[in-house]
Amino acid sequence: MSLKLTKAQLEEYNGTGGKPAYIAFEGKIYDMSASGVFKDGMHFNHELGFDLTEDMQMAPHDEDVLEKFPVVGEVVD
Repeated sequence: MSLKLTKAQLEEYNGTGGKPAYIAFEGKIYDMSASGVFKDGMHFNHELGFDLTEDMQMAPHDEDVLEKFPVVGEVVD
């Protein structure tokens, strides 16, 4: 299944209310539901359900950390 979500729709997938925990990076949507680093929908100042492409530039790690998580779709306008 490949989802197509707008950024506004992506915000609904923040891991609360039984919904999956998604983030976007470079147009791809990643399922972070199995991640232990997003406690209560947050990882430092980063929320689930958002595009973290720009934020990744300031992260102490590279984007290869996302390779552990499934791509479930793409962000559309």
